[in-house]
Amino acid sequence: MDLNLRIGMKAEKTEQVTEARTAVQFGSGTVAVYATPAMACLIEGACLEAVAAALPQGMTTVGTDLSIKHLAATPVGMKVRAQAELTAIDGKKLTFAVAAFD
Repeated sequence: MDLNLRIGMKAEKTEQVTEARTAVQFGSGTVAVYATPAMACLIEGACLEAVAAALPQGMTTVGTDLSIKHLAATPVGMKVRAQAELTAIDGKKLTFAVAAFD
C-alpha cells in the first residue's frame, strides 16, 4: 500500500486555553492552567494533520509513545500552538519531532 508519506511533512495546530482544557477539568491537577493531557492531544492532532492528506480514506494515525515535557503553566485565555514534523518512517511506524508554545 503506497501512503505517499515523505520525511519533512509538517503541520501546526493552535487552540485557546479554556476552562474545559485545564488540569482541573482533565483531573490531572488542581490549578486552572492548560492541562498536560490537553497538550498531548494538541500535539497528536498536529502529527495527524501533518500526514492526513497522504493517508488513504479511512486510515489515521494512533499515538503509541510520547516523550514530551510540559515546562510552564499557561493560564486560561492564552493560545497554545503545537508543531509536528515527520522525521522517520519505518514501515507503519512514524516518528515526529514536536514542539509546543504559548
